[in-house]
Amino acid sequence: MFEVLDYAFMQRALLAALLIGFAAPAVGIYLVQRQQALMGDGIGHVALTGVALGFLLSANPVWMAVLVSTVGAVAMELLRSSGRARGDVALAMLFYGGMAGGVMIINLAPGGSTANLTSYLWGSVTTVSEADIAAICWLSVFVLVVTLGLRRQLFAVCQDEEFARVTGLPVRTLNLLLAVTAAATVTVAMRVVGLLLVSALMVIPVVAAQQATRGFVMTLVLAMVFGVLVSLSGTVTSYYADVPPGATIVLIALGLFLLVSLLALPLARSRARRQAVRDAAPVPEPAGAPGA
Repeated sequence: MFEVLDYAFMQRALLAALLIGFAAPAVGIYLVQRQQALMGDGIGHVALTGVALGFLLSANPVWMAVLVSTVGAVAMELLRSSGRARGDVALAMLFYGGMAGGVMIINLAPGGSTANLTSYLWGSVTTVSEADIAAICWLSVFVLVVTLGLRRQLFAVCQDEEFARVTGLPVRTLNLLLAVTAAATVTVAMRVVGLLLVSALMVIPVVAAQQATRGFVMTLVLAMVFGVLVSLSGTVTSYYADVPPGATIVLIALGLFLLVSLLALPLARSRARRQAVRDAAPVPEPAGAPGA
């Protein structure tokens, strides 16, 4: 089992998977809360353009993807908040524009073809380099500092923007910060999970945790535990079974969601029965009321 640690590329892949497992659900919980679960997909398509630009300009594809996906995420948030385009329309523009731009630019790069994008689209444990690990570490620290350090403010904004604005919170700044954080998370995860599947790792652990917990903090903690569990187990499984890591991680996450849902079903029914009993109980009249 531990022979995977004998290989440097697997050490890098497992470290990347560990960081991704923490970071992706930490951002995903806010996207799920504000019903933007597919935002990661849109950013992933834009990041594809950044990867292609990295090949064209002979730059680091990870950092170029960070730059381009951040610009795209901020543009989408500005369009949404200004009312000039609905959230789904802005997301669609990210989807189509990002994919088309990536395919076009990679074919303009010297010796480039869509085959160069395969490991970024679906993930590959063997291609995680030391430079990638350095980028992933810095970006993961940024993501966790923002999502954990500002969890109260981000929760308030995602729950009710108008109420957050009335209380004096800088709503637009927080929304833009969340968009930048989501862009950083996508680029963190693309080397292992892949750009086309990263959104699943941001969403599925959160939805699974919601089946077993009720409070925001407990859901966040459990979602991060689930994220680490599926990321590490999927990476190890992909090594032994010689299958794509991104698809393996997502399928394990889906299996975990089904398992948690089945285990949580009796608990949910018990809560519903207790609530029904409380609702049906007669309300005692206050002392001294007429007829007492």
